[in-house]
Amino acid sequence: MNLHVYISEHEHFTDFNATSALFWEQHDLVYGDWTSGENSDGCYEHFAELDIPQSVQQNGSMYIHVYFTKSGFHPDPRQKALYRRLATVHMSRMINKYKRRRFQKTKNLLTGETEADPEMIKRAEDYGPVEVISHWHPNITINIVDDHTPWVKGSVPPPLDQYVKFDAVSGDYYPIIYFNDYWNLQKDYYPINESLASLPLRVSFCPLSLWRWQLYAAQSTKSPWNFLGDELYEQSDEEQDSVKVALLETNPYLLALTIIVSIVHSVFEFLAFKNDIQFWNSRQSLEGLSVRSVFFGVFQSFVVLLYILDNETNFVVQVSVFIGVLIDLWKITKVMDVRLDREHKVAGLFPRPTFKDKSTYVESSTKVYDDMAFRYLSWILFPLLGCYAVYSLLYLEHKGWYSWVLSMLYGFLLTFGFITMTPQLFINYKLKSVAHLPWRMLTYKALNTFIDDLFAFVIKMPVMYRIGCLRDDVVFFIYLYQRWIYRVDPTRVNEFGMSGEAPTAATPVAEAPTAAGVLPAVPATPTAPATEEAPTPLPAKPSQGASSASEPQEAPPKPAEDKKRD
Repeated sequence: MNLHVYISEHEHFTDFNATSALFWEQHDLVYGDWTSGENSDGCYEHFAELDIPQSVQQNGSMYIHVYFTKSGFHPDPRQKALYRRLATVHMSRMINKYKRRRFQKTKNLLTGETEADPEMIKRAEDYGPVEVISHWHPNITINIVDDHTPWVKGSVPPPLDQYVKFDAVSGDYYPIIYFNDYWNLQKDYYPINESLASLPLRVSFCPLSLWRWQLYAAQSTKSPWNFLGDELYEQSDEEQDSVKVALLETNPYLLALTIIVSIVHSVFEFLAFKNDIQFWNSRQSLEGLSVRSVFFGVFQSFVVLLYILDNETNFVVQVSVFIGVLIDLWKITKVMDVRLDREHKVAGLFPRPTFKDKSTYVESSTKVYDDMAFRYLSWILFPLLGCYAVYSLLYLEHKGWYSWVLSMLYGFLLTFGFITMTPQLFINYKLKSVAHLPWRMLTYKALNTFIDDLFAFVIKMPVMYRIGCLRDDVVFFIYLYQRWIYRVDPTRVNEFGMSGEAPTAATPVAEAPTAAGVLPAVPATPTAPATEEAPTPLPAKPSQGASSASEPQEAPPKPAEDKKRD
């Protein structure tokens, strides 16, 4: 067979006699030949510089038309003696690509100056904040699929059906031609404008196996349910670039490991979500938990949501962040008593929500430690916030004051967000306990953080994101250290008079009262150091009989002074 490649400004090509339109002609190709060519792989290529028509320089289109004919035939239908319909297969496509270029008009809010290119500013004033520009990539591959499957019209599965063309009379299908630009990265496209004198183009021809064609077709085909708009697909193309770069540049073993851990990451993400909901839904006491951190988490989620809305982020990301905000708001109802005050309405229409600390939080020492932790935290947090706000105002450009507030808060939380995790560490230190934490959820999230570390170095990501992964690792290792030094003592009696294990035989609870009518004092544990004064003896309760060793034993409640001293 013979290969004829034409380049034209017109979508429907008829000018076969124009020598300037003929880009490449290759004779005596063999269908299914994998051994010919310069590299003995069945591949051929041709390179040339194309003259740019004026219409293309002014955002016009350019098309490539490919014809395969049996040897001895010609693709021009007007040559009656050399043209045969069943001996000719044709495919064409646009070889330039239209991409949106967005211009965000930013400036220094104090000086009003901007570092943007004056020409870009002028184009933004002429064409608006979004301009559609024609882009060019110098490479394209023509594949002919080496396949002999007896396809029947109507039975070809999508997305392959759009490439298989059947003859209306005989019912046979033509050889399958596929334009392969899967490995053309978005970063390699450049705009076509008046400054370019010519366009380089390298066209390659290679045979392609059926299974590889199915992979390429599935990856390159866009969903017909395009209800999210073209902008989403432009973002998905850019996101696919990072995957392609990883496939091209990453060690195969590391790449296989990345695929495996990405699946594990999804499983852990689901388990962390499930256990987080279960923990807060079943939690009856807030002893040892930082309520203020929950509120700060809601504030942080709101800042992130407003920031991504202001910066026109991916719709899927917006939905996921919004769901996260709803979950954080639900947590507030679990850590505080939320009531609707219908007597004092907002604007006279809506009931005013009121928040009150739960009794298990107020009556415990956790509230004191939580207030103390955030007081110490404010000494560090607010000066850093002020310094970052001044830096952002002096050296960065913004769309307006609202955008400055959001970007400043978002950048601050991204940089110093790990500080908000320290109040819980402080509470653990003061209580000398970590038994109140949702360890399953923390473990799943920590494992995901370690997986994020792997992705951060395999896939190109901002440096701040990599630093964020590292700081989360450090905080979790501090949690693990606290879990190691504050080990669970099942014989320790807490302030509610409960212990997790029966006392030893030397001090049975059901023994008869001593001569003084009091119970022996509870010995001090490693996590509760002994005080100088012995606690005041309390009257003993009547014996209730021997308890099972597996059931917790009740002990007399401690006075307030002893609890404070402990």
